[in-house]
Amino acid sequence: MWKRVQDIVNSLFWTRAQHQVFENMLTRYRRAKRFRIQKIIVQNLLRDTVFILLGIVSASFGLKGLLLPNHFIDGGATGISLLLTGLSAIPLWIFIPLVNIPFIVMGYRIMGSTFAFKTALAIAGLSLCLAYIDFPLVTQDKILVAVFGGFFLGVGIGLAVRGGAVIDGTEVLAIYLSRKLGTTIGDIILVINIIIFSLAAYLLNIEVALYSIITYMVASKMLDFIVEGIEEYIGVTIISSHSEEIREMIINTMGRGVTIYQGKGGYGKRGEKRNLDILYTVITRLEINKLNTEIEKITPTAFVVMNPVKETKGGRIKKRPLKH
Repeated sequence: MWKRVQDIVNSLFWTRAQHQVFENMLTRYRRAKRFRIQKIIVQNLLRDTVFILLGIVSASFGLKGLLLPNHFIDGGATGISLLLTGLSAIPLWIFIPLVNIPFIVMGYRIMGSTFAFKTALAIAGLSLCLAYIDFPLVTQDKILVAVFGGFFLGVGIGLAVRGGAVIDGTEVLAIYLSRKLGTTIGDIILVINIIIFSLAAYLLNIEVALYSIITYMVASKMLDFIVEGIEEYIGVTIISSHSEEIREMIINTMGRGVTIYQGKGGYGKRGEKRNLDILYTVITRLEINKLNTEIEKITPTAFVVMNPVKETKGGRIKKRPLKH
């Protein structure tokens, strides 16, 4: 009887001990996971802060060192601020936050509080930078002012976007109106800028408006370049009966990853009964010719569809391809 009681006690003791060990392991796992999440949050916050600060400095230099002294404007909310400054004695650093306040409110409703908070800080930082930091007058050559003013302004806006904020709220307005009117964002931005440059031509002069269009085009290109990156990614879908050979080629020759979808042929009366492996991979624009050549070596009848990809994360696309 006593031995039976001892066995039961020992069983309970070890069960509780094992349970305690499990709880300790679970606690350590939760702590490690919490630490990892906090580390990612801090790293992303620091990265976003650096991007936004660099964007503020670049945009301030483009505005105060090039555009403003030469009475040029840009598109969007920044262009409206520059236009108002050119027509009045009020400095630009006051108009920048005033013009963007409605866009910050829209951003809060559309994009959320984090985006609105970052945007408010970025615009406030831009205003303070314009107010208290002096930049030298670089040049008065109109072409150089139009091109490089747009260059530095576009870089600044693009870096701010990479940091999760905007220092020009026009796109927020465009997103809001596109949802209300059912039109594209690009069309709305185009209409807004046509109105701004038409007012510039009427209130200032046509020459300033024409040079300002150059500024806007350069700024737009630099914004796209900064946001989308140097490389252009292409998503490739391949449908072929030689899918296994093509898969091996993509992995071994191209050095890229590949995803396989299960599908069925849909062409012809019997097409739906034929099972197919559909391959999907992402390559850079410079690798298109090589991929087409390698596919042609395997089969000339493969059906290949290519689509532009704005951004990628993870996988093998940003690693160096294998060398052969």
